[in-house]
Amino acid sequence: MLQYADQATVDDLGPLGFAAGSQMAREHGRLANVNPPRLRTHDRYGNRIDEVDFHPSWHWLMQRGVGFGLQAAPWTSAAPHAHLGRAAGFYAWSQVEAGHGCPLSMTYASVPALRTEPALFAEWTPRLASTEYDPGLRPAAAKGGALAGMAMTEKQGGSDVRSNQTVAVPTAVDGEYLLTGHKWFCSAPMNDVFLVLAQTASGLTCFLVPRVLPDGDRNAFAIQRLKDKLGNRSNASAEVEFRETWAQRLGEEGRGVSTIIEMVAATRLDCVLGSAALMRRALTEAVWHTSHRQAFGSALVDKPLMANVLADLALESEAATALAMRLAAAVDRPDDAHERALRRIGLPLAKFWVCKRAPFMIAEALECLGGNGYVEESGMPLLLRESPLNSIWEGSGNLNALDLLRALSRGPEAIEAWMVEVGEVRGANRSLDIAIEDVLTSLSDLSDLERRARRLAARMAQCLQGALLVRYSPAEIADAWCASRLGGDWAGTFGTMGRDVECTKILSRGLPSG
Repeated sequence: MLQYADQATVDDLGPLGFAAGSQMAREHGRLANVNPPRLRTHDRYGNRIDEVDFHPSWHWLMQRGVGFGLQAAPWTSAAPHAHLGRAAGFYAWSQVEAGHGCPLSMTYASVPALRTEPALFAEWTPRLASTEYDPGLRPAAAKGGALAGMAMTEKQGGSDVRSNQTVAVPTAVDGEYLLTGHKWFCSAPMNDVFLVLAQTASGLTCFLVPRVLPDGDRNAFAIQRLKDKLGNRSNASAEVEFRETWAQRLGEEGRGVSTIIEMVAATRLDCVLGSAALMRRALTEAVWHTSHRQAFGSALVDKPLMANVLADLALESEAATALAMRLAAAVDRPDDAHERALRRIGLPLAKFWVCKRAPFMIAEALECLGGNGYVEESGMPLLLRESPLNSIWEGSGNLNALDLLRALSRGPEAIEAWMVEVGEVRGANRSLDIAIEDVLTSLSDLSDLERRARRLAARMAQCLQGALLVRYSPAEIADAWCASRLGGDWAGTFGTMGRDVECTKILSRGLPSG
């Protein structure tokens, strides 16, 4: 991180890191998942209330996540590395419990979309950036802080949001509408305000929907049910119904996708950070277990084959983290053309590749614990179940591979940014040089490019990771990663690296030893 930020930014993360590594935080993360939220659609008199009750541990986690500024604090900060510091904090804190990262991420991502309406931006940004956690359904103006969510997809369309059927009808007041329709996914439905896509006469448009109206009445926001999900149970993912729900327009009518595009970029970055965090947590668990587990006369970590596996996992984790932090650093430089172009091409690459690698890597880490890893008490099954989420949220693998092609088709800036990044180390590693040439050869042939989009995205992401490791990591890390991932010295599964890999040095880099 010091490659991109000053020491003060790192030092500011000390209290967060201390809290994230505590037994108390770990226990609250466990309790939030074994005590899932409960939906109450009606009160005792039969009145519709649509409230979700969370366990106290959820609120404990949220209070600290918001208090550390992981939601939207960077948008109002004058610190030069505010977004990178927030990204590092989100990465560390997400290792405690992944589910509550969702409302933090959505709040962070909502601010760029608000910029399309200066009055709404001025009204809502201070609330969202506040580091006071103030839960409950009350008018946002009366609260110490607010959180944002989103409700984009519908059951008939999924990622194809242009097929949305929710309708927005303008009222007599300019900029105000009434929405009617159904949303298939709406996470954290107790948040204060939501970004929603709906159809107007001019096409798909973005709207701001508060849970509670300015006068204190509750908006029409019917929670139909909570999802029975694969991964975390701490967060409430819901289906919601709008029936003439009051909303304010964000951006122009018919320009909904362009309005939310910066929001998508922000949440995609958090998907990469979240996957890297899950990988790091899984690696930490695997190294700790094998360091303390005695088998066949010595600690498992000292067995050559297990050391090969663990070192391989450590390489995967470091490469994922390096790419996530590089892209986070770019957010702090919005006026730099290269950084903007790097974000444009780097985010779909990283979203595709890092989020795809997480389940594979975490499954191997789970196996390091043997039968203990298969037991819920170890925490590893939850990590494994959670790991596919970030590959799906904000666009599946295919959508991100296609978004890469879209970025490449809209001018030379994106590929030039990629070339600058990997070009910094041309000649320093032969395997990386060959991989870069492979990408350029692939790009020179435009035939059948869509069918090859996944391979292209994977290879370009690997080249970025390799270049970052060559620039900033010790030689034993960079050489082993490039030889295995780019040079073919890898059998497609962890623990198959060649004899020249210095496993002990790799494992000693920043891993738990106590």
